[in-house]
Amino acid sequence: MKMVNSSQTLILVVVALVLAFAAVPMKAQDRPQDYLDVHNRARDNVGVRHIKWHADVAEYARRYAQKRRGDCRLVHSDSGGRYGENLAWSSGDMSGAAAVRLWVDEKPDYFYSSNTCRAGKQCGHYTQVVWRNTEYVGCAKVKCDNGGTFVTCNYFRPGNIRGRWPY
Repeated sequence: MKMVNSSQTLILVVVALVLAFAAVPMKAQDRPQDYLDVHNRARDNVGVRHIKWHADVAEYARRYAQKRRGDCRLVHSDSGGRYGENLAWSSGDMSGAAAVRLWVDEKPDYFYSSNTCRAGKQCGHYTQVVWRNTEYVGCAKVKCDNGGTFVTCNYFRPGNIRGRWPY
């Protein structure tokens, strides 16, 4: 039986480590596709076309999320009307996909026939997710200094235009 020399052993160990780390997936439900999947399932449910990820919109979201890192407050950015925006916050960890599900979960509080929300409830996050004319989304997530999580998604073309139905 032939003995493996130390350089061959080292190569095998390095290859094994590379393969092990390559098999580790990205953080669960924080990839662009994870955000898109939840958005587009909600859009499928009302018959509007899928939105796509846009790098420039995502960069805008990333920059704004970084500004909120210090306090994690749900304060809307000032995009000058260029983008629609949904925000979410958690005192612990929350995935980006979970944040989108929070917004989609507002659906039972939205009444299409009157284009209104149930009294005392919010539904504008949901209507932005399914807004027919929205073409692109970009999202970002940060771990805040206080231990919380801040998630923002920005939308081009913005939704929730007064007097218009989302779909």
